[in-house]
Amino acid sequence: MIHSLQRGGGAIQRASYGALNRLSHLFLIFVILILVSGCHSARSISITQKEDGKAVFKRIAIVPFQRISTEDSDFKTVRCPLCGQLISAEKLPQGSEKDVEDVFVEKLTNQKIFVLIPPDRVGGIYDRVSAGFLKADPIEILKKVGNELEADGIVFCNVYRYRERKGYSYSVEKSASVAFEIHLIRVSDGVVVWKGIFDKTQISLMEDILQIVYFYKEQGRWLTAKELATEGIDEILKEFPGLRKD
Repeated sequence: MIHSLQRGGGAIQRASYGALNRLSHLFLIFVILILVSGCHSARSISITQKEDGKAVFKRIAIVPFQRISTEDSDFKTVRCPLCGQLISAEKLPQGSEKDVEDVFVEKLTNQKIFVLIPPDRVGGIYDRVSAGFLKADPIEILKKVGNELEADGIVFCNVYRYRERKGYSYSVEKSASVAFEIHLIRVSDGVVVWKGIFDKTQISLMEDILQIVYFYKEQGRWLTAKELATEGIDEILKEFPGLRKD
């Protein structure tokens, strides 16, 4: 009987030890989640606002999103013609800039805060003004376009990378990679009051343990290029003038 009780006591001790061990592992994971939860967005998203970036715009014109593409699929550092920002680019699939544009326009339209002048209306005027002022400063061209459309703000975006994943949601040969840069210019004086950059290539937990929060959020899925772009636009619009919640 005593022997039986001793064995039972050992089982209880082992069970208690196992429970404590599991709790310690859960606590460690919790600490890691806290430490890395801010790392995911910081690497891929950059927001720049001027001191007067809180200016509220009522009428915003959206220039058709532009493509800055390299001749091959290899990464290459290019410079934004508007602000001089350096960013890695690669050959873009046809129509990829329109995919990013459509997501942005839909998201901003759904806010129902601004009067938006859509890209299909702005594009012809932008092409005409650009052709007439080939050597002009890009900001001056955008100011002229904005004034002609009676807009107080104008959006200009460059798409640098839009690589589609090769594979499936839970197994890929190559992951999606997206990079774009969106500017909001005040038409009255040409000041870039806000700029949002999204630059991300989805990687696995084996490549970077800091992705644990991200993979938990996405349920371990490999995103398409459009899903990755949508994620980026959702994040940078949180800081868009007039939408930012202070």
